Amino acid sequence: MNETQRVLVVTPHPDDAESGCGGTIAKLCRQGKEVVLVVCTNGDKGSNDREMKPERLAAIREEEQLESAKVLGLEDVVFLRYPDQGLEEGDEFREDIVRLIRERRPDLVITIDSGSRYIRHRDHYNCFRVVLDAVFPYARDHMAYPQHLEAGLEPHNVPEVWLFRPSEPDLFIDITDTFDVKYEALYKHASQVGERSWEREERARNRASEVGKKIGVQFAEQFRRIELFR
Repeated sequence: MNETQRVLVVTPHPDDAESGCGGTIAKLCRQGKEVVLVVCTNGDKGSNDREMKPERLAAIREEEQLESAKVLGLEDVVFLRYPDQGLEEGDEFREDIVRLIRERRPDLVITIDSGSRYIRHRDHYNCFRVVLDAVFPYARDHMAYPQHLEAGLEPHNVPEVWLFRPSEPDLFIDITDTFDVKYEALYKHASQVGERSWEREERARNRASEVGKKIGVQFAEQFRRIELFR
């Protein structure tokens, strides 16, 4: 991680990154890395309130994400604003991610794992699939999206990808010093998590503690690590 200077975190919805890898994001920011968060959908379906309108919810969730980003120390937040439950594995979305990779030129891309084999959120799966395809081979190959070359964007080889919420973790990051920051950031997503809850935090501490035991620390987050161009 010491060689990493630029990090691109690509997440399906507002609040997915905080819940899945918020402690790691905060840690990378504290280390002086340039961390950019890409939020693919506007989250306009994420409410049980029958009076809530999708447009209003999307605006609320974008503001919540910006407030959370301040807590984490993020360099920038990019909103792609695809509709919630409408993130498709298609050329438009893939080109967006390839363009961001070529613009930001990350040493590390962090995104969500595909989820359960049978029941899973379609946005999560399509985010996972498109980001990995964008990393390899599309962002690497100059003839993929040649309009990028015309705009002065060169191909880029992403050396490493980390998948959060992995089904088969093989990388564990100590977040003992940033666990509280993770949950301060997560609570900025009030439309999703509600008021601060001791019970919720205790469950979260127990989960992070179980992961931490794997590497002998108090709290940790886990990932699947993919190395490409070292």
